[in-house]
Amino acid sequence: MADSQDNVLNLLKKSEEFLKKKNIPSARLDAEILLADLLKIQRVKLYIDFERPLSASEKDEYRERIVQRSKFRPTAYIIGKKAFFDSEFHVNESVLIPRPETEELVAWVLEEYPNKENSLEILDLCSGSGCIGISLAKARKEWKVSFTDASESALEINKKNIQEILNTERSFELYHGDLLSPIPDETKFDLIVSNPPYIPEADKPTIMPDVADYEPHLALFVADFQGFHTKILTEAKTKLKQEGRLYLETHPRYSNWLKETALSLGYSGADLKKDLSGRDSFVRLIL
Repeated sequence: MADSQDNVLNLLKKSEEFLKKKNIPSARLDAEILLADLLKIQRVKLYIDFERPLSASEKDEYRERIVQRSKFRPTAYIIGKKAFFDSEFHVNESVLIPRPETEELVAWVLEEYPNKENSLEILDLCSGSGCIGISLAKARKEWKVSFTDASESALEINKKNIQEILNTERSFELYHGDLLSPIPDETKFDLIVSNPPYIPEADKPTIMPDVADYEPHLALFVADFQGFHTKILTEAKTKLKQEGRLYLETHPRYSNWLKETALSLGYSGADLKKDLSGRDSFVRLIL
């Protein structure tokens, strides 16, 4: 007969206590997510069946997951997926874990283009997992969405997410290279949407270890914010159609600089938008 100490409720409690001792801020939530995923059930079901005993192999795997989390490895990387907008995306250490703030960026674009019949050309720049472009493509079936990233391994994850989430006959271009350099000269977009790396390298010591130690630095940090973003603004001008728009998630400290720089480079309009925390995290630039 199984020991009651091996049931769902007791293992969750012990795991939460262990993670708290290791200073994991979301100890209970992480313990639940890791166990629900292991048992292939929804989190709420853990409490419906809280007396369920775990087998020896389930306990061993759960213990290993909790140990990994105690070392600050992100929960999304341990289970290999992350919910974003209305889909679940494959993730690994090659791609940034999709964030709620980026969902706000996707929602902003969709609010501004509510007509589902319009056919637009879209680029997801610095696409990572593809969460931005795939979410836009899922919501707007007529849009032609392309992706570009500097990391080949990120594009492999991006391609996998396209195949599993969109499950469609639509074709999607994926380009590998530095910013907009791999895009053919004749290709122009109505919209470029991007969550590019924007954390200054000088800020690294302030970043949580589960981010700084595990997520790809190529997708997070920039040595020269102004130089890098001037390059984005300059290259985007050559790839946008007349009155095309560039939407960026960015560092609130630099949002006004981005706005002013874009106007000085010849963009006709520039607007900031606050995130739910009240920070100027998004910029819309009109050619």
